[in-house]
Order: sequence, then structure tokens, then C-alpha cells
Amino acid sequence: MAYQRVLLKLSGEALMGDLGYGIDPQIVSDIAKDIAAVVASGVQVAIVVGGGNIFRGVQASAKGMDRATADYIGMIATVMNAMTLQDALEQIDIPTRVQTAIAMQEVAEPYIRRRAIRHLEKGRVVIFGAGSGNPFFTTDTTAALRAAEIDAEVIFKATKVDGIYDSDPAKNPQAKRYESLTYSHVLANDLRVMDGTAIALCKENDIPIMVFNLFEKSNIVRAVQGEPVGTIVGGSCAVK
Repeated sequence: MAYQRVLLKLSGEALMGDLGYGIDPQIVSDIAKDIAAVVASGVQVAIVVGGGNIFRGVQASAKGMDRATADYIGMIATVMNAMTLQDALEQIDIPTRVQTAIAMQEVAEPYIRRRAIRHLEKGRVVIFGAGSGNPFFTTDTTAALRAAEIDAEVIFKATKVDGIYDSDPAKNPQAKRYESLTYSHVLANDLRVMDGTAIALCKENDIPIMVFNLFEKSNIVRAVQGEPVGTIVGGSCAVK
């Protein structure tokens, strides 16, 4: 494997598959199996999961809800997804811990950096829920923050597309997919693969980001093996 400790960023929308809302159990099971294959190879895996399949704070705020309240509700939605993924992993005998940035001691551990690292060293998957615990920050920013805190070597952003394009491939058949990009190019061109705060954090801490299609079979394993399954963003990358 090309990496020893990785952080996987999953959007909430990824967990709902083709459903309009909620969680598709088969999709969650398939994701868990791919993660299990990575863990079996000896790689330490941490996960940050979003909550957009259940509740999106930004959308609720746009419709008149207080932004901070909306974001806290979205954080709770991420915990629901984290617990669902934990259950799927433990059903296939992968020891998993959920740590949350908002105290929920009856269902999850509080986020403690040293404890999270110890879990990883013991071969347990650690899922970070409730975002960063603060409103106005996305789970992309949480992924960058947690990756820096646990010394992850890379962030894998698993999406519904096979990389970063210069325009929306769903709207523009001529859209060009990049093989590699610098952090500066992503920020300067507002490519929005992750929000600007997340990209800046990764740039400051020299954490590369790999963006790839979650739904291609075994893509998580292939990404951890170092295969070029998507677009890589990093400080030393040329724009290709």
C-alpha cells in the first residue's frame, strides 16, 4: 500500500445512492466492504462523514432558519450516518469507534485526539461525527482539520464523479478532467472540490487530496494502493 494512515471523506449524499433521501443499506454495506479490504492490508483508516442525505444546514439557513441552529442540526445528522457506517463495519468484524465533536456519551466517544490515534494504531476504524463541533464550518473543513491532527498522509474525497473537472461534466460534455492540480490552482479557479478553508488547511499542512468515484468497484482500495483513480491535489503537483 502507498499509505499507512489515511482519512476518507464521505459525503452524506453518497450514502443514499439513488434514493432521494436517507440511507441506502446496500450502498453502506458496499462501502464497508471496501473499507474492510483496506483495513485488512494493515492501513489505518479514519473517516469523516457528512449529513447532507438527512439535513443540510446551508439550505435550511437559506430558507430562513438561524444558520447556527441549522448547522448544529446538520452535525447531528452526521452522527446518524457515522453510527450507520459503524454498524455496517462491525457486522463484518471490523472494530470501529465513533468519536463526536459534540458530547453524546450514550452513543459515541467524545473526540480526543490521542485516543483517536491510539484506536488507529490498534487497527480500529475511527469515524468522526458532528463535524468540527462548530457552526459555519463544513465537514470538508473537518476532514482537513482531523487529517492534520491525526497525521494522516492523505485525504481521500470519495464522490459521485471520477475527479475534478474544469466545468460541470453533467452540463458540459466537453468538460476536461484534471489528473493533478496544485492547491493554488484549485483556490484561484474556485473549483469547489472542497471549500476554500479545507483547501487552505491542506495546503498549510501539505496534505494531498485524492478525489475519485466512490461507486467504481474497489476504488477505495485502488486509491490506497496509489493507483491514479482520480485527481490528486497537492503542493508539488503540476496542473495536468
